[in-house]
Amino acid sequence: MRILLTGSSGWLGRFLAPRLRALGHDVTGLDIAPGTDTDVVGTVADRALIDRLFGERGIEAVIHGGALHKPDIVRYPNQAFIDVNSSGTLNLIEAAVAARASRFVFTSTTSLMISTAIREARGETAVWIDEEMAPLEPRNIYGVTKLAAEQLCRLIHRDHGLPVIVLRTSRFFPEDDDTHHDLSGENMKANELLHRRLTVEDAAEAHVIALERAPKIGFGTFIVSAPTPFARDEVAALKADAPAVIARHFPDAAALYERYGWHLPRSIDRVYDSGLAERVLGFRCATDFAAVLKAMRDGEELPFAHDASYISPKETLAAN
Repeated sequence: MRILLTGSSGWLGRFLAPRLRALGHDVTGLDIAPGTDTDVVGTVADRALIDRLFGERGIEAVIHGGALHKPDIVRYPNQAFIDVNSSGTLNLIEAAVAARASRFVFTSTTSLMISTAIREARGETAVWIDEEMAPLEPRNIYGVTKLAAEQLCRLIHRDHGLPVIVLRTSRFFPEDDDTHHDLSGENMKANELLHRRLTVEDAAEAHVIALERAPKIGFGTFIVSAPTPFARDEVAALKADAPAVIARHFPDAAALYERYGWHLPRSIDRVYDSGLAERVLGFRCATDFAAVLKAMRDGEELPFAHDASYISPKETLAAN
């Protein structure tokens, strides 16, 4: 297929573009920053550019991974988020309809499901998060604009029949967390694979599967995260004493962590349930917390990327 991939210079794009090309697809990479997998430098907010690309390149499918993200809140005004995340999505999906494209995959985020109350861990139990959770009350402009973009995808599918898959990905960024600094980056990423993270390789593969399955599914919204070992009836215990729950599932986790000088989470405030993606989309992340423990046990390289010095290509461009 002739695929338009937005965000091709970003962290996901650098893994997804080569994967798509290896499968024989003709990929046009679009990003505001130059990159190895970027063919066109420009913004999704430029409707004239988008229409021209569809016409000149004969685009048959779209994977829309480009966006402003949560760390960008301190660098860009609210209007920029609306222009890129919401209006940019509308530009792309309307162009896809006009071009009679066969499918559209939208990279969304679990962040839009996190209210201020969840973010501040106010409840007495961990929050079990699946696609049925409502109402959605995004806590910042990033979540608001991504939720608006999801609704635009739903509307266009309803009105025009374009097959659309929305992937609410959990965390897969390589850099350190911009708000939590009490654990090392690798320690924190390992912990998050219990309940709110996936690898970038798994994120890329989820998009490949979504691209294949979109025409059969029609429309679907899926949380994409490493499969959690926990059950819904463990939410109270996870909030009160996470190490005890982890020990039930992984008896040697504490000893392995001690060997690394790491710390297990004392409390877990949310759990992303990716079961629907497994049941309906046919996708399950290859890497989970058990894989981390196996690597620690066997003295092998950890199965996820960590790069404390990573800087988004668009920010590198801005700095120059």
